[in-house]
Amino acid sequence: MTRLVPATLLMLSALGAHAAPLRYAEDRAPGIVNPAFATSMSEARINELIFEGLFTDSQELASVPKLAERAEVAADKRSMVIGLRREVTWHDGTVFSADDVVFTIKALQDPRTASPEMGRVEWIANAEAVDPHTVKLTFHQPEFAPEDKLHFKILPAHHFRDTAISRSDPFRNRPIGTGPWTLTSYNDDNSITLQRYRDYWGDARIDEFRMREVADKNYQAKLIVYESIEALVRVLPRDLATLQNDRKVELYPYQTNSWWYVGFNLSREPMDDPRVRQALALMVDVPELLAPIGTGDRVSGPFVPSSPFYNHDVPVLEQNIERAAALLREAGFERDGRTWKRDGQPLALRIASQKNLETAQDVVINLQTQFQNQGVRVEATFLDISDWKRQIWTDRDYDLVLSLWTFDRNEDIHKQFHSSGSRNFSGYANPEVDELLDKAKATTDPQEKRALFRQAHAKIAQEQPMVFLWTLDSYAAMTTKAQNVVIHPFTFFTFAPSWTLR
Repeated sequence: MTRLVPATLLMLSALGAHAAPLRYAEDRAPGIVNPAFATSMSEARINELIFEGLFTDSQELASVPKLAERAEVAADKRSMVIGLRREVTWHDGTVFSADDVVFTIKALQDPRTASPEMGRVEWIANAEAVDPHTVKLTFHQPEFAPEDKLHFKILPAHHFRDTAISRSDPFRNRPIGTGPWTLTSYNDDNSITLQRYRDYWGDARIDEFRMREVADKNYQAKLIVYESIEALVRVLPRDLATLQNDRKVELYPYQTNSWWYVGFNLSREPMDDPRVRQALALMVDVPELLAPIGTGDRVSGPFVPSSPFYNHDVPVLEQNIERAAALLREAGFERDGRTWKRDGQPLALRIASQKNLETAQDVVINLQTQFQNQGVRVEATFLDISDWKRQIWTDRDYDLVLSLWTFDRNEDIHKQFHSSGSRNFSGYANPEVDELLDKAKATTDPQEKRALFRQAHAKIAQEQPMVFLWTLDSYAAMTTKAQNVVIHPFTFFTFAPSWTLR
């Protein structure tokens, strides 16, 4: 039996018969469909189909208007007036207005909302509705390209009581957006159905999307081969050759702006000792960890190698067991048989990762083996999103974490590595790095920003608050029935309105 979403019931009869859906596979269904609380790529992807921002990316990754129709930045660069599209309606028929934009910014800024997206709006000092179709934004400091920061999704003000939004609000599974597709049902097989919104202001050519949860990655490639799905978000490396030789499947390479890392809890012994952190880092054979899960570029710091901010003078870390042993001895440890000990206590650590992080289990198990072969005991745990937020972000109850950071075009690492950063759960603090990041955030000179970030890259790599691992090469697989397909490197479905399905 299918459970229909009440807000969209009246639309279904008007949609009429439609062509076969484009079915795509996710390892895990989105836990919540509300862009204020998106923490996984499956949530980000479905949000792209339902919600829209003031600006979006062109296929050349330049910011272009979406819900905005026009915009003018003041001469002093401290404010911006945005004219909104007048033909836009929410999926329940309510007219989109400036109040929705103002509400979204204030809700994301409201500490009671505790949105992980708060950082996307912290640069905005004030938002006001000049009239129903005009918004004025005032900035804390001059902004020379504010449109690049206005890609966050807009929420319907009329649905919420105030700016303190709760994760448990019914909106989480009854979302209302302005995008091309509206969520119409959650199905008994854990799939989600989205149908084209008949009153969408723009152009959308596929009548229906259906997200299918397929937890077994080994099974996903078989589904597209046997035409049980039309799209795979990411193809496993071992399946590339099979799909490449299938005449009914097309592969699309894309590279996400993300990198993997092993993070240390710097507020806990012995990770507060840089010698121990460096020793653990030198025990890691990064190529051996990467080989089973795919191909990619190794990284030496907090940017991807294709970034203008990446410091190519900083070498990637290479395994050096002898140097690792020397550092542990300097830190007061001695090798007792197969185990490193200090004051009679073994060096025993806990590493945590997220259950829904693709291929994380393989990496953690291999990493656990590497450490244990070098005399370090490691216990692994895999957490769901709520436990991850509590244990890692709030309680900081961990020794090591395996995770990844995913960035948009702005590549703002301030939140991760500034001592006051909202995502700096490791406790990393360096006044020199703080100064570099503050200057990089404030400067309007691209050359100066590049130089400052490269200096920060070098200093962060030297202090080793984490082991920087890699950025993965990714391939999507699509049925050849899908035409005009362009994959967005960060959010995947951004250009889906122009796709067609024969």
